[in-house]
Amino acid sequence: MLAPPWLERLLSTSFFNICRSHSDAARSECNMFCLDCNADAFCFYCRSSKHEDHQVIQIRRSSYHDVVRVSEIQKVLDISGVQTYVINSARVLFLNERPQPKGGKAVSHLCQICGRNLLDTFRFCSLGCKGNGDGSFIIHGISASSSSSNQEEEELREGSQQDIYPPTPPPPPRSRRKGIPQRAPFRS
Repeated sequence: MLAPPWLERLLSTSFFNICRSHSDAARSECNMFCLDCNADAFCFYCRSSKHEDHQVIQIRRSSYHDVVRVSEIQKVLDISGVQTYVINSARVLFLNERPQPKGGKAVSHLCQICGRNLLDTFRFCSLGCKGNGDGSFIIHGISASSSSSNQEEEELREGSQQDIYPPTPPPPPRSRRKGIPQRAPFRS
């Protein structure tokens, strides 16, 4: 299925500018995007006044790049094949490709579009690369034109849900210090 109409706009939108209407307010960064309106980014206050009953996702920042929580985007879009990361205990994915640092060790998994190193068997480093790659997205919550395609989508969704996220390995056991820390002997 082709990408949803709002995806291209989401990927090209500039986030984290100060809202013109609420520039004096504390939470006036434009870090929200309305999937229903498919317009510019807006702030927390604009959401409550203009987008109250709309599907809205919040964009976050990680190392100067825009990310979205997996829990928000997977409700409306198939993100299978896109590398996810855990940042501040939330699973996120990047909206657009990021420059690849030069050099480094050889890696067996690379983004099919930009060549960025990937973990595991993911195919894309970001939503933007997936859109430029196979471009196939299953749009969740939107009915297709025929019942047979709905059934096919449901089967694809059920089969791919297990493949979207590889199982997260358990955290390594924490090592505890043995005994009470001792000061270094005083030397004169």
